[in-house]
Amino acid sequence: MAFMTSPFRRSGFMTGRTTRAIVALTAAVAIGWSGMLYAANQSVQGARKEEGGFDGDAPTAILMEANSGSVLFEKNADELRAPSSMMKLMTAEVVFNAVKEGTIKLNDEYRISENAWRRGGAPSGGSTMFAALNSKVSVSDLLHGAIIQSGNDACIALAEGMAGNEKIFAADYMTKRARELGLTKSTFANSNGLPDPGNKMTVRELAMLARHIILDFPEFYKIFGEKEFTWNKIRQQNRNPLLNAMEGADGLKTGFTKEGGYGMVGSAVQNGTRLIVVVNGLEDPEDRATEAKKMLEWGFRNFETRTLFAADQPIGYAKVFGGESRSVKLSSPVPVKVMVQKNGGDKLIARIVYSGPVRAPVEPGQKVGVVRVWRGPNIAMEAPVYAAEAVERGSTMRRAIDGASELVIGMFRAGAEKL
Repeated sequence: MAFMTSPFRRSGFMTGRTTRAIVALTAAVAIGWSGMLYAANQSVQGARKEEGGFDGDAPTAILMEANSGSVLFEKNADELRAPSSMMKLMTAEVVFNAVKEGTIKLNDEYRISENAWRRGGAPSGGSTMFAALNSKVSVSDLLHGAIIQSGNDACIALAEGMAGNEKIFAADYMTKRARELGLTKSTFANSNGLPDPGNKMTVRELAMLARHIILDFPEFYKIFGEKEFTWNKIRQQNRNPLLNAMEGADGLKTGFTKEGGYGMVGSAVQNGTRLIVVVNGLEDPEDRATEAKKMLEWGFRNFETRTLFAADQPIGYAKVFGGESRSVKLSSPVPVKVMVQKNGGDKLIARIVYSGPVRAPVEPGQKVGVVRVWRGPNIAMEAPVYAAEAVERGSTMRRAIDGASELVIGMFRAGAEKL
């Protein structure tokens, strides 16, 4: 069994206690899986096809299990590319969230401005819901037009109706909301993904966004599975090729620009398991559909869910500063699960990552960090961990000793970094 060293993220230093905690954590995972070997020299991406790896052609791709967030496959997943119309997922999420918070209503009506009509409507030659100039369209219908028909006019109308113009919507609504959701790399210049150097997303963040929409907005997610929508007496089919080509497929969005190539975000459910696939940068729309379908089928065929830690099971320990105890036990109130290959070929390692030491007092249920699971060099999944017990503030002497230790170790580390 191979153990990784120095796996805890701390505020500037590592300790022997930290190292012992990770060994205990990794051993617990290994025992739970009957002695499975763990190493960091192979990922699913790097595995040969005959060993159960995926053989894909998309320049950037990711396959994720929706419930746990487990990543089953990734290829250049953090490379920023033009997301094209897949970026409409961010516009849709902003609207979903605004409706949820009550700042807008589904029956609110927004006017189709000349800008929305010319740049995104019938005169534009692009994907449109064919909304009439100066007509008023409800938020609900604009969402259907944006999601099912990929209407650029619908997205512009939503942006102008909520923020006044697209520039403000992209900066103050889309970007702000993306950061709140943990999408740290995505940038937006408009509401619809029409070509602009400011529109950039990674397939990882598109998958994270899709997962959030699926889990947090199930009532709105149903729109993505609707196969057609009629507006202004023009009936259009949903552009998602998976809806008619794969069992359980019910979303999400395709995209194409010359800069970004052909891409799509798709999702399907089979036997109670939901997978999310994102591909981008392909040269042909048929390749896009084939690649996404092939990746989903590979995931359903080769993976299953395993429980790493049961609910409330001790997962590890975090060092405490100034407390009656020098450490606090960590656990999760829900089971920590991960998708693994059915053939047992996965090589995983789990680590607790936190900023510390944690200052006393510590309350039960206080979030401390995350347990992060690597599949080779790639992060397979992560889940929050919480204090499983209370740690009261220690004596004045205890706090003084801890403070002195922090100072000495901090000075040692600062000196080492200058070498």
